[in-house]
Amino acid sequence: MSKIYMNGKLVEKADAVISVYDHGFLYGDGIFEGIRIYNSVVFKLHEHVVRLYESAKSIDLTIPLSIDEMCKAVKDTVQANAKKDGYIRLIVSRGVGNLGLDPRKTTNPQIIIIVDDISIYPEEMYEKGMEIITAATIRNIPNALNPRIKSLNYLNNILAKLEANRAGVPEAIMLNHLGEVAECTADNIFLVKNGVLKTPAPQCGILEGITRNTVMDLARAEKITVQEVVITRHDVFIADECFLTGTAAEVISVVKCDGRKIGDGVPGEMTKLLRARFRKFVGI
Repeated sequence: MSKIYMNGKLVEKADAVISVYDHGFLYGDGIFEGIRIYNSVVFKLHEHVVRLYESAKSIDLTIPLSIDEMCKAVKDTVQANAKKDGYIRLIVSRGVGNLGLDPRKTTNPQIIIIVDDISIYPEEMYEKGMEIITAATIRNIPNALNPRIKSLNYLNNILAKLEANRAGVPEAIMLNHLGEVAECTADNIFLVKNGVLKTPAPQCGILEGITRNTVMDLARAEKITVQEVVITRHDVFIADECFLTGTAAEVISVVKCDGRKIGDGVPGEMTKLLRARFRKFVGI
């Protein structure tokens, strides 16, 4: 039986409950991080927790633990579940309040740590690559809700994911309010053109993924030129290679977008190299 961390205590999965008056449930008022476990080691834990606290600061949410205490709580929960390889969902909600938006009327932010398994794409898709579409749903405008805040309100992404589902593909590109490529519903996106690795810049309205940043570091270690730039759909269509990165997805090739074959229609050499380097880096 899984052990869930709930505000300082480890409880059984069936007992891990929150109030229906919690503002995380009522309004999506809260933040989260998704983190991987490889060989009993929590991948980039400190970076994930720092980003969690930055999200919290941005929405004026005080987390009742220090960064070090939060890191320890995550490690203790992983150990309690004896999980060698898996996934962590770290959640902080605003807490219980009344039926109104005012955050001042909430009490006791809820800290929840779930340790479980995750596998979003089949192994065959990593070998052959995936097909994606461009969603009609645009990314949230940064001045309305900044994508760098990893909030509990994921409806923007879910609406785009529904479009992917209806198209029969696993992912969808989301454009920003300027019509530029931002990211996919759950993953960052990279292109390869003439040996240069390109990815949307932070100001394009993206969440700067931990896996994204790791892959860029690995690419630079291979002497690959990396550029954070404005990318359009045209750039995607004419790319030599395309791949996605994410905590759950890791590194996965895209071989078709909006019905157009990308490159040779198979995972490219740079994609395969960076996937291999990433897997070696995390110890798998």
